Amino acid sequence: MPIGSDSSASSIRDRVRPATADELDNIPWLRTLAPIERRRAEVAVVVGDAEPGDLVCRIGRPPTYWFGVVEGLLKMSNDNADGTSMTYSGLPPGGWFGEGTALKREPYRYNIQALRRSVVAGLPVDDFHWLLDHSIGFNRFVMNQLNERLAQFIAARETDRLNNPDARVARNLAALFNPVLFPGVGELLRITQQELAYLIGLSRQRVNEALRTLQAQGAIRVEYGGLRVTDLEALRANGMAGKGAG
Repeated sequence: MPIGSDSSASSIRDRVRPATADELDNIPWLRTLAPIERRRAEVAVVVGDAEPGDLVCRIGRPPTYWFGVVEGLLKMSNDNADGTSMTYSGLPPGGWFGEGTALKREPYRYNIQALRRSVVAGLPVDDFHWLLDHSIGFNRFVMNQLNERLAQFIAARETDRLNNPDARVARNLAALFNPVLFPGVGELLRITQQELAYLIGLSRQRVNEALRTLQAQGAIRVEYGGLRVTDLEALRANGMAGKGAG
């Protein structure tokens, strides 16, 4: 069964293959399953290699898989009537998404697109529902996902109203280091300043200024090919510092 939900993502479908043992080890919810449940899930999971610009999910298409990021970086966004695009979230390694859509089996209300070369895993929707019917551990994982995502989107709404670019960068960056939603990130996020600018909706130059400020405050360290969080609580506090600014 092909991964991807749109004709423009045919290149992803062409590169579908079974998951390797290492890739399965990096899927966090597999560890919540009983042995018989895990065996079924491991057989059902497939992975696809997404190139930059590939659509994994497209608005209006029905869900066929519950998706997760094994490697790389995706973005969740929507196109406005005026031709602009609104980015809801970045999706770094370890992040699984679309559980609400899969639960309701309703068409996608957002696009998921690869920002860089990525490895995307998919669990067929029928197997997703089978696990919901049979696994308490899986239910708890999905419930935690929904709870964390709700908090993330509430914070994103507040961030959209901020006139303080430094706070916007801090809050968006802290969201990408969420250990529940994105357990594969750890302390080092592989992301470029241009990719971060795409996700936040600021210029690369302005993002660079904010990152230098956050590094001077000891919250992060800019490294070759990525950003290391050195004080997550300080990063979150910087994001809250802009609340109410305007």
